[in-house]
Amino acid sequence: MQQTWRWFGPSDKVTLADAAQAGAQGIVTALHELPSGARWSLDAIRTRQAAIATLPSGEASGLQWKVVESVFVSEAIKSQTGDWRAHIEAYKESLRNLGRAGIGIVAYHFMPVLDWTRTDLAFARPGGGTALRLDLAALAAFDLYVLKRPGAGESYDAETVARADALFGEMRDDDKARLTRTIIAGLPGSNEGWTIDQFRERLDVYAASDADTMRRHMIDFLSEIVPVCEEAGIRLACHPDDPPFAILGLPRFMSTASDFQTMFDAVPSPVNGMTFCVGSLGSRPDNDLPEMVRRFGPRVHFAHLRNVRREAETVPCSFFEDEHLAGSSDMVAVVDALLAEEARRRAAGDDGPIPMRPDHGHAILTDIGSGANPGYTAVGRLKGLAELRGVMRALEHRAH
Repeated sequence: MQQTWRWFGPSDKVTLADAAQAGAQGIVTALHELPSGARWSLDAIRTRQAAIATLPSGEASGLQWKVVESVFVSEAIKSQTGDWRAHIEAYKESLRNLGRAGIGIVAYHFMPVLDWTRTDLAFARPGGGTALRLDLAALAAFDLYVLKRPGAGESYDAETVARADALFGEMRDDDKARLTRTIIAGLPGSNEGWTIDQFRERLDVYAASDADTMRRHMIDFLSEIVPVCEEAGIRLACHPDDPPFAILGLPRFMSTASDFQTMFDAVPSPVNGMTFCVGSLGSRPDNDLPEMVRRFGPRVHFAHLRNVRREAETVPCSFFEDEHLAGSSDMVAVVDALLAEEARRRAAGDDGPIPMRPDHGHAILTDIGSGANPGYTAVGRLKGLAELRGVMRALEHRAH
């Protein structure tokens, strides 16, 4: 697999030089400064490509922009409100320009309102490092007592409501403010965040939408842009829901093998593919990850290799980001299945590797206090990449 590294642009505390030193073979990034719904110009894309190719010293970085993550799908497109048709036309032009620039993979997601969601960005781990965590009780406390969403009590079982009540009773004002910021103020990779009142307004837009409604909107979107991708030489990689279950009354509909099969059946073009995110899919105990790789292998256009530790074998459940080779998912088996898919492609005459990146590393050593984006610290991801690189080398050696 091709080892890539996510970079959030010139303002990222983790630099391109850091990525090069980590041994990355390519960069995953986006024009994060542009709002969703905006057109990406060819000049802006090429300017970012040039920045990636050259270190501040003027030396060549040896890095290329391999995957776009993401051309954000606007809330207007997801909800089919406002200027959504104009946003689709802008999205098409962005894809054409990416194709002209030679960038062939575009990752995206279709989760309404929230991108990936956590309740704690610094969950203490043994030894002093920190990780990302989603605690259902904390999420329920926010939903019930801060957001005060109508009908929120029906979304949680009695035990979770009791834990949320106890937790909220112990929270100070700054704890409540931190939890609110963590959930709604935007996380790395997201370019939209709101005040609590704006957040309520966004939720109201989807109040009448269920999973079937959202799926129809997504298929409408794909039906428009897939022909453009076919012409531009671009493969689409849909990221699964994170978390892969409904939250705050928002439907989730890209969480299981059945969900992806429905999307592929509706839009059968081979450019319509997936980002195989081990952490997102592994947050559900009913997803068989190696089997999903084998089933959807030709549609796996990109891979996020991270691991979560489920705190219960239920859907939904609390979980935290574990070490890359620990956690509830068998990472070695997943990597083995991905390498087998690459071997199948080579035998069929397609020798293009699957780009992967180590996702959501712990904050350890000099990461702590560095100001890097939560989950995207340098040393934690380097540790994960080194471990994954070792797994790949060992499996490839065994195969020969």
